[in-house]
Amino acid sequence: MNEKIIDVSEKNLETEHICCAISDNSDCQVTAKKGWLADRFRDGLVFKKVNVRGKCFIEYIPAEKAWAPVNALGYMYINCLWVSGKFKSQGYSNLLLENCIADSRQKGKKGLVVLSSKKKMPFLSDPGYLKHKGFLLADQAVPYYELLYLPFEENGPKPEFTVSVKEKKTMEDGFVLYYSHQCPYTARYVPLIEELAKERGVCLHTHRFESAEEAKECPAPFTTYSLFYNGEFVTNEILSEKKFDQILLKFQ
Repeated sequence: MNEKIIDVSEKNLETEHICCAISDNSDCQVTAKKGWLADRFRDGLVFKKVNVRGKCFIEYIPAEKAWAPVNALGYMYINCLWVSGKFKSQGYSNLLLENCIADSRQKGKKGLVVLSSKKKMPFLSDPGYLKHKGFLLADQAVPYYELLYLPFEENGPKPEFTVSVKEKKTMEDGFVLYYSHQCPYTARYVPLIEELAKERGVCLHTHRFESAEEAKECPAPFTTYSLFYNGEFVTNEILSEKKFDQILLKFQ
């Protein structure tokens, strides 16, 4: 494995492909994600990608600055570890995670923390892989979320979800969507389902997080995209128009 790991920063952000969206810088998804990243670098965010043409990267940030409703003082929070397609089973996940561990140790962190699930779910880190790498269960939240952590020392403090997750209170009745531009796909798909809801005469409240402080008050662990209906969690999957229409038919 001779591929080079590239650190994406404010210096090369405009020229580097950010892996999980198309490469056209004028596309709304790329614009949204790169804008989000540019503001997060000052908070200590790290984005490392393998020098291949595809989704093969890790993104992490000090937990205190993470857009996630977790209490994990002194930890590094992994936003996303994504190795897809032909790059799977090539050792890239290990390579990226090992780089993250080494960097986090050097920065004096207590360990790593990451959002996962009881079984592998869309847009969430693979629990089987993480537990194989030594991650432990720190906390749980309905319906299937698991907060996993990798302590760098014995008897280190255990991270946990915040009160907002445990209380799970939404701001309005009906359909309520909480999201951010941490994932570029929300910039494309949220407006599409907003328009569909309007066409169907369905009330859909959307709330885009614009700061870590706002995101930490989210009633669900996954702040990138969480859909509720009358206060009950529906899905964390970023929905196409077709999939959202199916949900409307189910609940209306």
